[in-house]
Amino acid sequence: MIRSRSLVPFVAVASLAALASACGGQDTTADAEVSTTAAAVETTVVEQGPINPLLGTEATDEAVLARPAMVVKIDNHPKARPQMGLNQADIVFEENVEKLTRFAAVFHSQGSDPVGPIRSGRFQDINLVGSLNQPLFVWSGGNEKVTNAIRKSDLVDLSYTVANKDGGFARDSERPAPHNLIAETTKLWTLAPDGSGAPQKQFDYRTESDANASTSEAVDGFRLSMDGVKVQWTWSTEANEWLRVQDGTPHVDSNDEQISVPNVIVLEVEYSNTYSPVSKTVGSGKAYVFTNGVVYVGSWERTDRLSVYVIRDSAGAPIKLTPGQTFVQVARAEKLAIIGSGVDPETIDYP
Repeated sequence: MIRSRSLVPFVAVASLAALASACGGQDTTADAEVSTTAAAVETTVVEQGPINPLLGTEATDEAVLARPAMVVKIDNHPKARPQMGLNQADIVFEENVEKLTRFAAVFHSQGSDPVGPIRSGRFQDINLVGSLNQPLFVWSGGNEKVTNAIRKSDLVDLSYTVANKDGGFARDSERPAPHNLIAETTKLWTLAPDGSGAPQKQFDYRTESDANASTSEAVDGFRLSMDGVKVQWTWSTEANEWLRVQDGTPHVDSNDEQISVPNVIVLEVEYSNTYSPVSKTVGSGKAYVFTNGVVYVGSWERTDRLSVYVIRDSAGAPIKLTPGQTFVQVARAEKLAIIGSGVDPETIDYP
């Protein structure tokens, strides 16, 4: 997986000059005159270039920076694994669906050809990704009520029936239906409507010189019970990332690379008690942020579906992520168990 990690810190250059002169004579009553030039300190700030809004890293391609975000609904059924594109997405949301989970993978800084397997949308997607500024929404379709709701929203409908061959939709012959629908992000971006804009920044990021705040605690990872899926994230000091394990097995993509990211956020939300769960992602709740080998326990708040998730620590300060990719677990409350530093994960039960 290719990730840009370049940080441009503030650089201060100080110049100090002092000149002293004293004069005196044989007259012991003469006052000594001392002239001192005050130290002059000049601070120069190195200007930072354009920043990838969903990564917090320096952007190198203006055309890429200006394009809209793309959300692809990716299947997590056992027959759909391994997936294509999860390691290339800037942000990945994992949401509960019918006794299983599904991913909403958000692409902007780079794409994935192919991407998938692609599955259907849900009512909860309309609120979940609303802050991305009318993103392209790539999905296989849905029932009549869901389809009508998504088409009436500001998400740009790039379903299989709409985008089809122009979006690179095809069936992977090596996978069983319906877990075999794939597409190409390169082709899908060409279908963006005129006037489409880039997404706004979603999170705050720390600089290279920012240390972990006192409200954080060093941990080795955590275990999380999603619907029908047992998820574990483990901190790797070698990679400086969190490594994902799913149902007791390293979660790898179609390139046989383990899913790994610098940041994992767990948002505790309410889900409806219907057969098809609907998450409540407007409002507030408890949040856990895992970054740079530590965890912050705090809260999330969101006033409406077009607003970003405001995430604060226990002292009320904004939590800064490590520049890079972020995985967001949209979880039910009290389903997380932290793995303390030096603790054997096998001694920690899934809630």
